[in-house]
Amino acid sequence: MAGFGSLAVDENRPPTRQSSGKVCKVCGDKIGRDEDGELFVACHVCAFPVCRPCYEYERSEGTQCCPQCNTRYKRQKGSARVAGDDEDNYDQDDFDDEFQTKNRKDDLDQHENGDYNNQQWHPNGQAFSVAGSTAGKDFEGDKEIYGSAEWKERVEKWKVRQEKRGLVGNYGDAGHDQAEQEEEEEEDYLMAEARQPLWRKVPISSSLINPYRIVIVLRLFVLIFFLRFRILTPAYDAFPLWLISVICEVWFAFSWILDQFPKWFPITRETYLDRLSLRFERDGEPNQLGSVDVFVSTVDPLKEPPIITANTVLSILSVDYPVEKVSCYVSDDGASMLLFDTLSETAEFARRWVPFCKKHNVEPRAPEFYFSEKIDYLKNKVHPSFVKERRAMKREYEEFKVRINALVAKAQKKPEEGWVMQDGTPWPGNNTRDHPGMIQVYLGSAGALDVDGKELPRLVYVSREKRPGYQHHKKAGAMNALVRVSAVLTNAPFILNLDCDHYINNSKAIREAMCFLMDPQFGKKLCYVQFPQRFDGIDRHDRYANRNVVFFDINMLGLDGLQGPVYVGTGCVFNRQALYGYDPPVSKKRPKMTCDCWPSWCCCCCGGSRKKSKKTGEKKSFLGGLLHSKKKKMMGKNYVRKGSVPVFNLEEIEEGLEGYAELEKSSLMSQKNFEKRFGQSPVLITSTLMENGGLPEGTNTNSLIKEAIHVISCGYEEKTEWGKEIGWIYGSVTEDILTGFKMHCRGWKSVYCVPKRPAFKGSAPINLSDRLHQVLRWALGSVEIFLSRHCPLWYGYAGKLKWLERLAYINTIVYPFTSIPLLAYCTIPAVCLLTGKFIIPTLSNLTSVWFLALFLSIIATSVLELRWSGVSIQDWWRNEQFWVIGGVSAHLFAVFQGLLKVLAGVDTNFTVTAKAAEDAEFGELYLFKWTTLLIPPTTLIILNMVGVVAGVSDAINNGYGSWGPLFGKLFFAFWVIVHLYPFLKGLMGRQNRTPTIVVLWSILLASIFSLVWVRIDPFLPKQTGPVLKQCGVEC
Repeated sequence: MAGFGSLAVDENRPPTRQSSGKVCKVCGDKIGRDEDGELFVACHVCAFPVCRPCYEYERSEGTQCCPQCNTRYKRQKGSARVAGDDEDNYDQDDFDDEFQTKNRKDDLDQHENGDYNNQQWHPNGQAFSVAGSTAGKDFEGDKEIYGSAEWKERVEKWKVRQEKRGLVGNYGDAGHDQAEQEEEEEEDYLMAEARQPLWRKVPISSSLINPYRIVIVLRLFVLIFFLRFRILTPAYDAFPLWLISVICEVWFAFSWILDQFPKWFPITRETYLDRLSLRFERDGEPNQLGSVDVFVSTVDPLKEPPIITANTVLSILSVDYPVEKVSCYVSDDGASMLLFDTLSETAEFARRWVPFCKKHNVEPRAPEFYFSEKIDYLKNKVHPSFVKERRAMKREYEEFKVRINALVAKAQKKPEEGWVMQDGTPWPGNNTRDHPGMIQVYLGSAGALDVDGKELPRLVYVSREKRPGYQHHKKAGAMNALVRVSAVLTNAPFILNLDCDHYINNSKAIREAMCFLMDPQFGKKLCYVQFPQRFDGIDRHDRYANRNVVFFDINMLGLDGLQGPVYVGTGCVFNRQALYGYDPPVSKKRPKMTCDCWPSWCCCCCGGSRKKSKKTGEKKSFLGGLLHSKKKKMMGKNYVRKGSVPVFNLEEIEEGLEGYAELEKSSLMSQKNFEKRFGQSPVLITSTLMENGGLPEGTNTNSLIKEAIHVISCGYEEKTEWGKEIGWIYGSVTEDILTGFKMHCRGWKSVYCVPKRPAFKGSAPINLSDRLHQVLRWALGSVEIFLSRHCPLWYGYAGKLKWLERLAYINTIVYPFTSIPLLAYCTIPAVCLLTGKFIIPTLSNLTSVWFLALFLSIIATSVLELRWSGVSIQDWWRNEQFWVIGGVSAHLFAVFQGLLKVLAGVDTNFTVTAKAAEDAEFGELYLFKWTTLLIPPTTLIILNMVGVVAGVSDAINNGYGSWGPLFGKLFFAFWVIVHLYPFLKGLMGRQNRTPTIVVLWSILLASIFSLVWVRIDPFLPKQTGPVLKQCGVEC
């Protein structure tokens, strides 16, 4: 990864820049000299090392301040004016100063002395230098944000003024020399543009984020005083209800802090794909973009439709990326012959689909979704044969779908003798729980070409070995098998992970990720680039908050301003070295600025640290020049990873160290330790030492296939670190959270990339029951992590996880437990209405003030959050509603099932949620599926409705005085009913019919609960007069 950046940047760099000494901390280029020949200094306060282009860019496009001391940059000689510059010394002819005329001989002398011509960076983020022959002189200037025609006109005006002053002659006699110089100018411009940053951070405007932060602090103070008031004013006539409500409110406050404060530093980022191409895809040179292995995981093709998986694969094969650098691996964890035949048909159809997509640049490149889009498909299409070819391609795709449907129909009934392949041999995966490992390469360098005779990306089918008695670890185990197979067959330095129902919606998505991962400085510290999840086929109102807009557009942006977003299981591009458990490279800290005027005893600590770091640096660089390797740390042990030199016989590692120091010899891992970490595969271990990817020299396809079969055997991971410290981490059904958490604990950073066109799109279960089961699975995984050794509450404090990032991870594993106080709090309004009691003794003026302040702070926080994030109020409200629905149903069951699984060993199996809807639009939205998860929220709705009826009836019987206290109780009851309204709507379905069993259980529980309270405190007018009974004493 680092090699890509240095190779592209340093290869065509002028040799004069290398003499500058210092390196820019922003873009990694050398810092040049200013017009006076001195080392360029952007900030005269802290002298933070920044090159001239980055200085100009920060002034025109950024905050105009130094990144270190935050002091506003002053305009320097030769720099263009920007808004806010001091206008005292304004010169009307300041434009002339931007063109510096120099003698050609002097220019050559400067190159010999190690100087170079400065290039300006202007508001459009482009660097440009203009040179021309003007009476034997050269001039250099900068293009500003004008168009080419306007720029030429401006230059011509400058020439006229120079001619009037007698400084230049006729500019039209340059002839052939001028043409050559223009070509050189264009090449210099492209080189300068390629050296610009590939991305930039765009902070939220201070006018949007500062009020938001102020309201958060105010809400925290109001919450503290509100809880103090609630604790110090108990309701003695309803003490149990008061105590339960206070406990619930304290937990809600704790949960709000965990969710709110990680959103303190939200940021956005933007990428520059044109600069990526200029830097790594130069004409006449080998393509330097990093290779990518794409992983697609699937389990059961009967529940995950093969046509959906085929569309995902087709979108990968047609991605806008060099074909020789893309490999697609499909994991079939169900060993299904249906998926095997589907991929065979998909590979054949790809020979026509891929060239069609690249020729006409269509989006998206999944045919099912491209042909179903209700847009003007002729927009921006100018090729005369497009309409004809599109019709032909649509017809071929429909024929392809018919063939896939025939395979699905055939797979519905399995023959008694099992499946048989086309060559007559039995299918090895007839027994899905006991079968050997299978690998089939469909496309690639040695495979079929497309219809235009061009190469296609490699497509590989993988089904790992399964045997009884082995723990296979579900999806996490399948992903680790793909990591090992791809390391043996292609060993790309980057890995894209997709679910089978998530297709590539933006063909440039991989390039978006490369803008971060191939950054020469920042990319070395990145473990992954996470994209937001977007979905197709969701109803317009998003009844069950399937889009998760609040999480992806608010929470994730907040995490991006900390250590990075969490890994969400799909749509993520990994750095392979991070998956291997290596620590990120440690950047050298910039020495503190000190002066020599202080006594030596004042700087004793600093001096000691400098000596120590110097010795450490000498040790680290001992073998650096000999091996060209980087020493990495993994789980506290030292590794040596070679940039591009393969290692074949690991025993030679120790044999080659006879002449080196004993300290360096001990830092290298022996073959036995390598095998303990990665398993007994020399090829796999070799690939882990090759930071920039690639295959070992001298290997052949047959030997690599045999080795790939070996690394997916069911016993390969025994006594290794796979699933513990390497790859996807085992121990939870939500392996994504656990895997990202371990990487962040090692000090890696992640990035959240949100391109304008969504990078990936998938399908979500719009049916209520399927949606609740999906949420149940996520919540169960969080409970498992909470009860494991990897719980963020106590794991990784010796690592490099930031505190706010830790709060976010704690929130991801604690939120299911909120279901218990939430269920109790939703029950309290009904109990208060049935008993006539209330959790607050009296609604005094002070009480009203605290309640009003709390509600206003909640509303203000939400409004300001929507303001800076751009999320609509409808999406926010749906998220709030489903938080209550999921909390009193799926999260509640997840807590108890998680406790049973971890403490009692009772495992729970989950069915795969549906991936596609019925033929009718949103037909599955109204389809009812029975599940026990529906009972608690249905009971809550009926209970609160009964409480409302009982409370109103009681107020009517008791007269006018009882209506005042009733309003507070009714408010909380209606709060519960309104939040559960989407659930009630889904329960009724399209025909407003509900299964009898749901109504029976819900009414039964609600009736029993209501009758118990009626028996304790019946709704009868209370007798206020004296009790007229005989006392038993004769007076």
